[in-house]
Amino acid sequence: MSSPMAWFEQAGLRALRQVDPERAHSLALYAVKLGLSARPGPVTSPRLKTVVAGIDMANPVGLAAGFDKNATAVNGLSRAGFGFLEVGAATPRPQEGNGPPRLFRLPEDAAAINRFGFNNQGVAAIAARLAQARPAVPVGLNLGANKDSADRVSDFAHVLKESGAHLDFATINVSSPNTEKLRDLQGPDALRALIETVLAARYAMHRRIPIFVKIAPDLDDAGLALIARVALESDIDGLIATNTTLARDGLKSAAAGEAGGLSGKPLMARSTQVLARLAGETDGKLPLIGVGGVASGQDAFDKICAGASAVQLYTALAYQGLSLAARIAEDLDKILEKNGFARVAEAVGSARERFAGP
Repeated sequence: MSSPMAWFEQAGLRALRQVDPERAHSLALYAVKLGLSARPGPVTSPRLKTVVAGIDMANPVGLAAGFDKNATAVNGLSRAGFGFLEVGAATPRPQEGNGPPRLFRLPEDAAAINRFGFNNQGVAAIAARLAQARPAVPVGLNLGANKDSADRVSDFAHVLKESGAHLDFATINVSSPNTEKLRDLQGPDALRALIETVLAARYAMHRRIPIFVKIAPDLDDAGLALIARVALESDIDGLIATNTTLARDGLKSAAAGEAGGLSGKPLMARSTQVLARLAGETDGKLPLIGVGGVASGQDAFDKICAGASAVQLYTALAYQGLSLAARIAEDLDKILEKNGFARVAEAVGSARERFAGP
């Protein structure tokens, strides 16, 4: 029999599906802020506890950037079962992003397409909220650049300078497909210069926080090899694979042709393959966070076996509700035990070759 909370959540999801997707997302975030989805805290166990780039996590199931762009619901989200959160992306100045409609449901594909374009209230507002937050889990910020900036590299460093004192980690986002020419920063020379600039800002801080780089799933093997080499030669702490994709293979939903980045179930296979190949290129020397299509404990386990030290999700929450985070962590615990792993770290990369493909 379903619990009252499960019934309430399912009723809420049905109601939200009748509303414009972006409006529905705002309402869901507001409900979290009010505490309507609160749990006692993160799901954990001796098997689930892990350390990623020096970050202590109760479990390796995180919230991906984009869900809480402006850090308005950090406390509530930190009690939803996640082991860590990533908010943002934040830019130096507030910006509206691209015009609506810019978020589309693909229900037949358990997916979504967005072309938000880094809409956010700016780093000053976001940093102020993070300073006041009292989260139960580690919180990071996705660093972005203003669309009309004359110096995007400096933008990333500026966001870190303004917010770093209130963060447990930060992510350099060079992989969103919705800001023109942003992905050009994934080229080796541009990426090396960007990392150096952001790390210079990190070195000036009173404490050292881990810095990750988030990459696109649309890179070929040569591109992945170059990014891995730059990452290993720099002082960054890990990579996040992957952001949304521009591919549209095999989609069935009416909105399949909309411009923007595709996320959700169709991204699972490709993002996991990229993750596994990146794990091979980095040879276990850098922790990886796997993102793209995670919707179950088995999905999380597959990402971990492919090479991820932790995973993140976002789109699946729109279809299954915020309680999914806790269910994934609980199911992952059981799957790890069933497969003979005493700790998450033991499973990392244990089946990398199977997921890397030919």
